[in-house]
Parts: sequence; structure tokens; C-alpha cells
Amino acid sequence: MAYNFDSVPSRRVPGTLNKWTLYPKDVLPLWIADMDFPTAPQIITALHKQVEHGVLGYELLSKPLHGMIAARMKRLYHWDVDPETIVYTTGVNNGYNIAARVLCSAKKGYLIQTPVYNEFLDTEHKTGARQYIARLAKKVEGNGISYEVDFDAFGKGVKKSGMFLLCHPHNPVGKIFSRNELKRMAEICIENKATIVSDEIHSELLLGDAKFTPLASLSREIKRHTITLISASKAFNVPGLACAFAIIPDPGLRKNFQAVTDGMSFEISAPGLTAARIAYSGRADAWLKGLRRYLTANRDFIIEYAERNLPGIRPTNPDATYLMWLDCSDLKLNPSPYEFFLKEAKVALSDGGKFGKGNEQFVRLNFGTSRRILKQALDLMRDALR
Repeated sequence: MAYNFDSVPSRRVPGTLNKWTLYPKDVLPLWIADMDFPTAPQIITALHKQVEHGVLGYELLSKPLHGMIAARMKRLYHWDVDPETIVYTTGVNNGYNIAARVLCSAKKGYLIQTPVYNEFLDTEHKTGARQYIARLAKKVEGNGISYEVDFDAFGKGVKKSGMFLLCHPHNPVGKIFSRNELKRMAEICIENKATIVSDEIHSELLLGDAKFTPLASLSREIKRHTITLISASKAFNVPGLACAFAIIPDPGLRKNFQAVTDGMSFEISAPGLTAARIAYSGRADAWLKGLRRYLTANRDFIIEYAERNLPGIRPTNPDATYLMWLDCSDLKLNPSPYEFFLKEAKVALSDGGKFGKGNEQFVRLNFGTSRRILKQALDLMRDALR
């Protein structure tokens, strides 16, 4: 079946608040991390059947879904996951905030690598855990930029942390860490008795020929010290259905994690479980394959466009996600690139300053939209700079 990603429905629905209605009608929104594409038709069909049945009651995580998730991890990554180690959360954000309550203390905080997903920064305020930062090292490569792990800063930060919160693939820079980088970071954590919480929500949004390795799949020892957080929400564009999973191999850690969730009294979304069953069963994989091709072409289009038309802006070349990190430092846009493009181009991007200190001259661009909308936004940015 052929899937048409050039056609996207209007999201300016009266009475709703989303990425398209938060700003005035003359603003193009390329900010928050959801896509403008309808989800896979296989998921839509399953949700229609659920609604037509008429009962939308409580639903619990079932053993068949446990098995589907474990089978998918095996099929994609040759990673053996015991279905009994899988527990649910209402979202990945919820998952790592629970983990922080379990793993951090007055003496031990949590470590993050900035620039990083802004919600990682908010964990300090939501849980009371002290935050430590090991900035990723930026490298300028011609007209683009890339990032590497600063292992000196990482080592210093881990010594003060009970939890290392890893974003893999990385948001916003789109980096897939190599096996060697993952192994070295994990070994440093284990030496310092810090548990790794790996947010792998974008792991199925691979671009080009990129390959992904779950951190916990590297060794039994690393698996025992890792909580892996996954969800179908990003790859299949169902983030509003509130459904995610934590893979926690260590029994004691899993028990402590579940004790916190029991105290919070939250329920998982029944439609979210339906979407997860379709996604993890593989029935929507052809759609996902087509999506990846389209997103890869969008990524390449932006990089070529920026080189020709956006002098002074250096983009990343993401391995995964539908997010691109733009370095506008050379332009010295006032008061910030985010404010400049919003006011002068009528394009809403994500403000780089929200991804950690020192990133005020960056913006994050969401290219999970049609090529037409993407080109229109880039043309507006080009004209504003001229």
C-alpha cells in the first residue's frame, strides 16, 4: 500500500489547543514534537472498532501485549526482554520522573547532557532531585554541527548522581550514540553506582541507513543497571493517547518503581493500549517504513536548503527523530532566534534556551510535516533573514 505524506489534515480545529492553535493563524508552527501526519491507518481502523463497540472502560496491561513488546525488541535489536520485566506508565516523562523519586536522594541527584529535551530539565522541579549537567561537546563541520560526549564532564557529573537520564536517540540534536559511547557511559555509571534511565521514545524514527542499539542490550550487567522507557507515541504519532512502558530487568528496582506508581494512582489509556498493540505487533510497519523515507527526504531537503538560502545557520544532520537543531550563533539575532523568527518570519520554532543554559542562540525545528508546509516555513525564514 502506498501512503501519502504530502497530504496533511488541518489541525486548526475550533475549541482545541494544539501546536496549530496556540499561535495566531498567520504563524506556521514547527515546534512541539508531534507530527502533522495522520497515524497509521491500521491504528485508526482499530480505534474506530473500539469506539464503535461503545464501551471505553478501564483496561490493564495484558500478557499478550507484554509478549508483543518483547518480541518486537527481539526482532528489531536481537535484544532478549523478559515480558515480566515490562511495566506501564502514562508517558515516558512520567516514567523518568518516577525513576528519579526512586533513585535520587539528598546526596545523589541526576545527570543530564545538554542541550537536551526541556522536560529533562524540569525533573528537578517536579521531583526535588538535584540536577547535574555534562554538556555535549559541539563540533562545527563545514556548514553543519554535530555533538560528542564530553567524558571528562560526564565522569564528574556521575559521581554526584544516583541516576543518569539518557536521551537516546537524542532530542534535540538527533544523535544516535555509538555502541562504544554507550558502553563507556554505562561502565562509568556502574562504577559510580548510578542507574541509567534511557529514554528511547524516538528509537523507531530512524533516518536514512541509521541503526539503533538499545543501551540495555549491550550486556547483562548493563541491562541490570538500566531502566528503558519506550512508547509507540512518537513513531506512530499517537502521543495524545497517554501510553508508555518501562523495561526494568532488576527485580528490586522494578518493585520500587511500581511502589511509586501505585502511590500515584494513575490509569493507562485504553485507546493507547489499542494503538500500542497494533504498533508493536508489526501490522503498521509498512506505514512506518514509508514515514521514515519521507522524514529522511525532509531532513535532506532542509540541509540542502540551509546551505543555499540560510547563511549563518548551521543545522545538525540527525540520525533519527523529526527534529533538527539549528545553530544561529553567527547571526546574533535579537532578542533570540526564536523571537526573531516568530516576529519577522511568522514561524514558531522551539526556543533553544529551554534546552539548557548556553543554547539561547539555537532553535529546534520540527520537520514532521508535509514538504509544502516545510518549504513555506523555510522560505519565510529566508525572507526574514534577507
